[in-house]
Amino acid sequence: MKLGIYSVVLFLSFSTLCFAQEDVEKPAPPSGNALVGDYYGADVSNVAVKNAISVEKLDDKLQVSSKIENIAVKGEVTGVCPKRGCWVSVKTEDGSSFFVKMKDYGFFVPTALKGKNVVLEGNAERKVTSVEELKHYAKDAKKSKAEIDAIKAPKVEIRFLASGIKVVN
Repeated sequence: MKLGIYSVVLFLSFSTLCFAQEDVEKPAPPSGNALVGDYYGADVSNVAVKNAISVEKLDDKLQVSSKIENIAVKGEVTGVCPKRGCWVSVKTEDGSSFFVKMKDYGFFVPTALKGKNVVLEGNAERKVTSVEELKHYAKDAKKSKAEIDAIKAPKVEIRFLASGIKVVN
């Protein structure tokens, strides 16, 4: 008899625990128009905005050192993660782009940031991105299956971990 009661209590406890788990949906990107002066994450100081370097200069610096900490870079946003606003791409001088993640996923940006000029503050590095990771980001960007399947090789690229992003124009 005692074994039966313990079994029922154990079953009810387990069932309650299972049904108590929420199916938490990931939030959408924040709303907003990404107006000049808006910032996301840590506020980017006026000094950083004034001293921000171009993407071309960042590329030159990364030829000398593969990682640079605490740097401010000015560039045009060419893409924003449509799922959460958890990454952006910034146009390089040659027309391609480099990838920007938010530090500790501590903040997200609105999709309206696309096409805006921003100053990024954070750390930059030259990194090899795996095929698997490239495909993941292509899927996030809602690329076609053909575009995703065409990714066959890793890519050496600039990666930026932003502590703050400020819209400058």
